[in-house]
Amino acid sequence: MSDGRRLRRLVVDETATYVWSVRHRHSVTGSCAEVLTLARDGTRTRLLFQSGEGRFVPDGFLHSGCVAVGHASLNLHEPGVVRGFVDEAARRGLLDRSADLDGWELFHAVTAARAADG
Repeated sequence: MSDGRRLRRLVVDETATYVWSVRHRHSVTGSCAEVLTLARDGTRTRLLFQSGEGRFVPDGFLHSGCVAVGHASLNLHEPGVVRGFVDEAARRGLLDRSADLDGWELFHAVTAARAADG
C-alpha cells in the first residue's frame, strides 16, 4: 500500500509544475476532512473537503482520497482529478496566493468537466 502523504508532481501544459499530496485530517471537536495540497513556486493552496450534511469523506466506508456528494464522487489520488481541481482553481484565480480553500466550492465544476470528458 502506498503512503497517501507522498509528494507527487503534476505538469500542466509544460509551463507549470505542481507538487501535490492528499491526506486525511481528524478533528477532536468537529468532523474529519480530506485535504488536497497544491504547491508551486512557494505558493501552497490547500483544498479542504470537510465532511458534513450530504458531504462525505473517508470514514471507514469510503476509500482514502474519496470525496462525495450524493452519487457523485471523486478520488483525490487520481492525477486527472487533481488536474481538474488545478484547472478550475486557476480559472477562478485562486492559485496566485497561499490559502486554505473550501474544496466543495469547486467539486461540482470538476465533476461536470470530468463527465463531459467522458
